[in-house]
Amino acid sequence: MYSNFENLPSHTRIWVYQSDRKLTEKEAELINAEYKSFCESWEAHGQPLKTSFQLLFKQFLILAVDEGVHHASGCSIDGSVRVLKNLQNQGINFLDASKIAFLINEEIKLFGRLELKPLFASGFLTPQTITFNNLVATKGEWETQWRIPVEKSWMAKYLANHTLVQ
Repeated sequence: MYSNFENLPSHTRIWVYQSDRKLTEKEAELINAEYKSFCESWEAHGQPLKTSFQLLFKQFLILAVDEGVHHASGCSIDGSVRVLKNLQNQGINFLDASKIAFLINEEIKLFGRLELKPLFASGFLTPQTITFNNLVATKGEWETQWRIPVEKSWMAKYLANHTLVQ
């Protein structure tokens, strides 16, 4: 059963998927329709799940299940991934994790790992540049730990080598 994302409690389990590019308006409409339909019928072991989703920046898909109502099973989670794979067949890829997203001038910019060193060295990316922690597991974590400065991310260990080597 589909619910409004904002009304879900902070313990709600989430999965964050990042597209390999900014989606078109038509693609965003398709994803919204596909996941609205999926969430309305998403269930685990015959029990309806209290679910929701958001598409943010036309780049991130956030799926949510309030496990305080009923837990998502492995099979039910597989069902949500099948929708992603079907979208992939239409040229919409949420399953490629080879690029890292940054929020720069209110726009999402994607860079491969090999691009990071020169971007930090040039000062284009700084310790304060916002990146995204797509490994957050609950809505509460998503609200407080999804958008974070690079210095608080897994990339922090590289900052001294990349930004102070001058």
